[in-house]
Amino acid sequence: MFTDEGRTPDPLAIISRLPVGLCGVLFRHDSHPDRARLAKAAARICRARRLTLIIAGDARLAAALGAGLHLRGGAAAHNAGGKPILRSASAHNAAQIAKARRAGVALIFISPVFPTATHPGAPGLGVSGWLKLARQAGRIRTYALGGITGARVRGLTFRCAGIGAIEAFL
Repeated sequence: MFTDEGRTPDPLAIISRLPVGLCGVLFRHDSHPDRARLAKAAARICRARRLTLIIAGDARLAAALGAGLHLRGGAAAHNAGGKPILRSASAHNAAQIAKARRAGVALIFISPVFPTATHPGAPGLGVSGWLKLARQAGRIRTYALGGITGARVRGLTFRCAGIGAIEAFL
């Protein structure tokens, strides 16, 4: 599950409803005026519900919360605090897949698979485009994002370790 400002009306309420132990939260909210406070509240809920928390783009905040770190476009970042943390990345093309591999991520969100309301006008990769990028990811777990429905995810085969969603929570 992604949380994103302007798109997720009440991220804490949504996180509170996720199935215990079965999901993760990729926390973005970059422009939130009190991002750290909101992230701390999300971290408390995630711990209580045994959900994985990944913070986008802020290694210090991720380390302070004991959370994973999300690298946008596979861009490299350094761990804060020196201890290894879960790393994820987003990728929209082969160059970003290569960057994510070099950064040593554990999972990659490949998107957009299909057209999505959160990115109006952006073309989707389609199943074949997504599968091509997923193969380039090698052994890294690949997740699908963008216009995902139950029927659509079936075509992504065994290469799809999971899905990300924004619109499903709106």
